[in-house]
Amino acid sequence: MKSITADLIIQDSEIIVKKIDFSQLNGKSILITGASGLIGHYLVACLKRAFLQGIKISKIILVVKSDPTNCFHYLMENIPAQLIKGDLTDIDFLSKLPKADFIIHAAGYGQPGKFMDNQIKTISLNTITTLKIFEKLNDGGKYLFLSTSELYSGLTTPPYREGQIGTTNTDHFRSCYIEGKRCGEAIINAFRAKGVDAKSARLSLAYGPGTRTDDARVINEFIKKALIEQRIELKDPGLSMRTYLYITDAVEIIFNILFLGKEGVYNVGGESRTSIINLANNIGTLIGIPIFSPSSENKGLVGAPDDVYLDMTRVEKEFGKTKYISLQEGLEKTIEWQRHLYKENS
Repeated sequence: MKSITADLIIQDSEIIVKKIDFSQLNGKSILITGASGLIGHYLVACLKRAFLQGIKISKIILVVKSDPTNCFHYLMENIPAQLIKGDLTDIDFLSKLPKADFIIHAAGYGQPGKFMDNQIKTISLNTITTLKIFEKLNDGGKYLFLSTSELYSGLTTPPYREGQIGTTNTDHFRSCYIEGKRCGEAIINAFRAKGVDAKSARLSLAYGPGTRTDDARVINEFIKKALIEQRIELKDPGLSMRTYLYITDAVEIIFNILFLGKEGVYNVGGESRTSIINLANNIGTLIGIPIFSPSSENKGLVGAPDDVYLDMTRVEKEFGKTKYISLQEGLEKTIEWQRHLYKENS
């Protein structure tokens, strides 16, 4: 059944599809892991739009961990989609996945709270699973691994370039995620050395419609508190800096990397640079609720970086990416999504 939330994603996907040439998918199959996540919703919506506009995709294989939402099921309608539910850390399950011409490995616990609560599975998803899924890539196919800007953790002079790497040790609070992604990138490079068209995308702070009600990332938590509790109370003074990337810009870049990318790794970040406290104030103003910031003694999520800001020169030069959705516009769309999301789940 179609929902208002699905409409929001479909409208956004139309913007992306106008900017991407999907012709490489004619007569080809594509497999997406983590398909029901934030990024996955938009990947599927774009593939649906491309298919309905005449791109003859032979099969869209969507691998998910838990039951998808009604919105996701609607996005799957009228396209050659195959939904497969299972645990990607289970080797037997992995071995039974069908082969594909294009693979986007997007599974991997993107929320800090979740990857810190599932450390062993987080490592496995980004290492063993990343390696084994190559067995599902058809000869001459293309593989994209969604990595993370967390690899820059420990550096102190942003914006960070693809040629840099962080300085955290293996006993860091987020090492399961950081080291897992680092190893995943090494796996990608090993296959590149064998001539496989494989790339990594270091995704940073993507946000927008497509999340669930339990998504605990900062923007979603702030909006949830604002809509439900009618107030936002920060866990710390909110001085850390972040640079946010609206989901349409993120997915546009991801598709360009998959289809056209020549390098082994790309930053996928935005230009909406703000502090956490200013982010909270912006959301508070849009919704019309008060913000409360604690004293400096309080601390937020353990191990969180002080500054997240990526150098986007490689993407901008290679793909001509020059315009990004503003934080104001992105927040308005995200608030609208979450407002309808809570109504649909109430």
